[in-house]
Amino acid sequence: MIEAQTGPDLAYIASVTRVRAAAGVVLRDAAGGVLVVHPTYKDVWEVPGGTVELDESPAEAAVRELKEELGLSVPVGALLCVDWVPPSPPWDGGLMFVFDGGVLSTEQVSSIQLRPEELDRLQFVTPERLSEILIPRMARRVMAAVSAIGRGGAYLEDGFSVASV
Repeated sequence: MIEAQTGPDLAYIASVTRVRAAAGVVLRDAAGGVLVVHPTYKDVWEVPGGTVELDESPAEAAVRELKEELGLSVPVGALLCVDWVPPSPPWDGGLMFVFDGGVLSTEQVSSIQLRPEELDRLQFVTPERLSEILIPRMARRVMAAVSAIGRGGAYLEDGFSVASV
């Protein structure tokens, strides 16, 4: 006799940890500088990117954010790093994905159009200066991503490399 299958355990599903997710992109210029942007709604510098929206993959979010924030239609390449960010109320913990956006041509750089309600400035920063410009956790994440270009991705927790998980 075959027992009837029951539906999913909704109570269990409701208890499963949920995390926020965001996706950023490392874009470089011909000199090797990394593009950083300054949001209008907070006083920090970041790489282009943003929150992953409902039913969107991190790679799709990265492409969408480049178009929305910079007016750039460029594909994202390899996943350079995933960084687990622990909860910091009111924020839940999150997974931050960083993708390789490649090297922008001079034409692409000159075509960038900042969305004024989101970004007010941009600059290309040498990798050595990232820790001077970015907040510490973001600097660690972006420097790990830059180091991973052409070598394979990195897994981080709060911006720190995890040697053994």
